[in-house]
Amino acid sequence: MKNPISNLQKVFESRIRLGIMSALVVNDMLSFNALKELLELTDGNLASHLKALEQQKIIEVTKQFIGRKPSTTYEATELGRELFRQHLSALEELINNQ
Repeated sequence: MKNPISNLQKVFESRIRLGIMSALVVNDMLSFNALKELLELTDGNLASHLKALEQQKIIEVTKQFIGRKPSTTYEATELGRELFRQHLSALEELINNQ
């Protein structure tokens, strides 16, 4: 029998990254401020986790100006959605086989 934890994705081991992906999978996209408020994080803490997910091609970042105000939004990539599904499936398997 294959070890169920072998399918866990290391990138989602952090509860913050797990929270970010959970929010992005159920929403088309979210702004930085919406994620910050939802997850109750500081700017720096959220930014560092978003950067890590972006570097792994898990999320996509869009920066634009609305009027004169900068706006940054985030969305899960197809790769990110697939890896997240694999991670959740591995967690379910682990729970159900105990």
